[in-house]
Amino acid sequence: MTAQQAADLLNVSRSFLLKLLDEGQIPYRSVGVNQIVRLDDLLAFKRKDDEVKLKIADHLTADAQELGMGY
Repeated sequence: MTAQQAADLLNVSRSFLLKLLDEGQIPYRSVGVNQIVRLDDLLAFKRKDDEVKLKIADHLTADAQELGMGY
């Protein structure tokens, strides 16, 4: 996939996706000036990112319940 297609799939900007690529969070290969991302690698990143977000939401919910915030 192109960087723009990958960004669209993750619902992020192309510049944010390029930052993730530069940080090594998603493997890619360069073809000329373009970055190409494999769908499998992108979906693996998305699954891992979704798991992290779910754990954070669970912790926030547990904290809110402990504080009696009605969640």
